[in-house]
Order: sequence, then C-alpha cells, then structure tokens
Amino acid sequence: MFLQIEEFLTAAEVNSVRELARLTRFIDGRSSNPHNHTKSSLIPDPADPNAQRAGQIALGAFQRSERARDFVFPRRIAVPQVVRYGEGMGYGAHVDAAFMAVGQQPLRSDVSCTLFIGDPSSYGGGELVIYLGSQEVRIKGRPGEAVLYPSTTLHEVAPVSSGERLVMITFIESQIADPARRELLYTLNEVRALEGAKLEWGNRMRLEYVAANLQRMWAEP
Repeated sequence: MFLQIEEFLTAAEVNSVRELARLTRFIDGRSSNPHNHTKSSLIPDPADPNAQRAGQIALGAFQRSERARDFVFPRRIAVPQVVRYGEGMGYGAHVDAAFMAVGQQPLRSDVSCTLFIGDPSSYGGGELVIYLGSQEVRIKGRPGEAVLYPSTTLHEVAPVSSGERLVMITFIESQIADPARRELLYTLNEVRALEGAKLEWGNRMRLEYVAANLQRMWAEP
C-alpha cells in the first residue's frame, strides 16, 4: 500500500528548496550505493549547508503532516535529501536497504518517501515506478507532492529522457515494523476518522479501544 499526499510542501517551500538545490554542490550518487550499477544520479555533498537547509524544510513538513504520521507511525525520520537526475540518468529496479547510516544508530527503513520538487513538464521520463505484483504504478508527481510506500517494495526511477528530475527522498523507521499490521492500523484509523462521528457513542468507544490497543500491542519498544 502506498499513499500520495498533494501539497505536502507549500509552493513557497518548493521554491525555497529549488533555490537551495541550485546553490548546492552535488556529487555522484553511486557514492551512497557503489555496488548498484543501475544507479545514476547526483546527491548533495553531505557537508553542503544549502542541502542541509533544504532537508530541514522537508523535515518540518513531515512533522506537521497528520496524514503522513497516521500512515507511517514514525519513530525516526532521516533528514530528506535532494536528488538530481539529468538526461540519461535513472535508478533500476531495487528494494531500499534495510538499514541506513543515520546518526549514531542505524535507522531501519520501514517506509520510503519520494517528494517531488521539479515541475513534471520540465523533464521527460523519470517516473517513479512502483511494482505491485504484476502491475506497474507510474508516478510523476506535481511540485510539493509526496509519495510514501513500504521500503520492501520493488521500485525504480525510469531513465530521464530530457531535462532534469529534481526530487527529495527520505526513509522512516516506524513504530510498527510489520507493513501488514501498519496497513491494518492505518485503515482502521481512517474508518474511525471518517465514520466515527456517525456511530453510537458506545460503538465509537469500542472502535477506539481496538485501534489504541492494537497499536500498543504491535508497537516495538
């Protein structure tokens, strides 16, 4: 299951990230995953202050987004990173690494996120391709749109045929590691939010009881 959130970043935030990306020094994206020969992208120099500021803007959006929090049940969020794909660049089908080097303790990647910054009309190709069984879902989001999906999902970035694809990516460690349990909780909470006010009070409390205690039961210490 994946979730698309429109206007995750405001127009002003998108413009700020674009300007910061313009000022950022980029390096070969293979430096973060040298063993994957299908990866061709540009990532920021980790010491670049402009990239760090862009990451904090996107991190702030995560902290205020109730929809994102309800979907991922976040415990830790890696600071989002700007990624550029020029003409001919892409990232072949892959599953994200189970653990990311973040701070002093590795972050377990339960949920991955792509945040679209560039205008989709400014580049050809470059779709985020998510494989769901035998089906392909191709996403080319509008500026400020976020797509969240389990990090266990097979996905790729289609080759860019023209222009430049500008996105941000991040990885989230969830309180609920099991994606099936996380999806059940998300669905239950969606029903509670949409239908709870229509329920008789006693039934509403029973629904609250189930949702709260399943989360308590499944959350890792």
